[in-house]
Amino acid sequence: MLSRSVSSMDEDGEVEQSYWAYLPDVCLRHVFHCLDDKDRSRAALVCKKWNQAMYSGSLWKTRTITFNGQPSRTHAFEFETALWYVKKFGKYLEHLEVKLLHPSSAVFTRKFQVSMRGLLSHLAKCNCRLLSLSIKHLELDRLVWKNIVRAQFIKNLGTFLKRMSKQLNYLNLKGARVTLEEGCELLNSLSCLTNKSFISEINIEDFFSLHLPVYSSTVFHHAVSKFHNLVILTFNYNCVSDQLLDILCKNCAHSLCTLNIKCHIHDPHGQVVCRMSWANLAKRAPKLNVNFYFERVMKHDHLARILLAEIPVRSISLRSCYFRDPEWMMRPTLSNILPAYWHVLQVRQVVMTTHRRKLSKVIV
Repeated sequence: MLSRSVSSMDEDGEVEQSYWAYLPDVCLRHVFHCLDDKDRSRAALVCKKWNQAMYSGSLWKTRTITFNGQPSRTHAFEFETALWYVKKFGKYLEHLEVKLLHPSSAVFTRKFQVSMRGLLSHLAKCNCRLLSLSIKHLELDRLVWKNIVRAQFIKNLGTFLKRMSKQLNYLNLKGARVTLEEGCELLNSLSCLTNKSFISEINIEDFFSLHLPVYSSTVFHHAVSKFHNLVILTFNYNCVSDQLLDILCKNCAHSLCTLNIKCHIHDPHGQVVCRMSWANLAKRAPKLNVNFYFERVMKHDHLARILLAEIPVRSISLRSCYFRDPEWMMRPTLSNILPAYWHVLQVRQVVMTTHRRKLSKVIV
């Protein structure tokens, strides 16, 4: 549509440029921002000026690449196109999100690993602007990941994180499901060049495999001790310990604003955390807010052991999906625990879901 309207032939056979050809650069870049990759490539053929606009760095700051385990021709084309553009304009990239959907076979995860190796290697050579990286729901503990493929992918990712460690501000590896050794190795990659990391936000929710008592690992404590500028940390309760809170208090109290903590019924959550550890962190980090997300952890005694009064709690989410315990009663949970945080809770809602009914009750 645009390409046909840029120029036209007058009665003398001369090319007459339309107003589109004289569009100011700032407006032209805005037009390109609104186009997808396919339309951008077509628009770049209109004229020399439009072709130059295609190479504006502002167009390529943010990219999302989707790997679909149930590919169609459309998905395959979109993936190849996205990969091509990231490689071509990778030097401008500041925010990269990689989505892995429905990994269905070992063949697919092998293709994913090979593609990511090429992509990360290319970016490591040409990019010096990357600020955020998100690769969620890898689920590396699934059988579709062969050991050699899994090990190679983690090695490639670790090498890339080392290269980008000085510039990354945000890392999201939610749902990676790695072993304790692999996870700590990846975290150490962020600090290996300077022995310190100044990354401001990390999401390692479901980062480690299920059932791991990460809270007792000195290797994990050592890895976290390298972070000196955390603002937001999202993780699981099976990582929480006195040692972790002391480390955050010592290294990140000046910057720490938010802790998002997920507690799942299948993650170890019986560890004892001292009230004083939370109190010290809350005192040293006055801007700190803590958000708790409980999944199927509904019993009063379990919650009471976790939700200590010294914690600067901002929100509590209780989800009971598939929770089955005929002896459980709602009253102790709501009447004994939640009132302790009434003055700070901003969202006072409890949603209960069972196989027979869904109850949403607002506590007022």
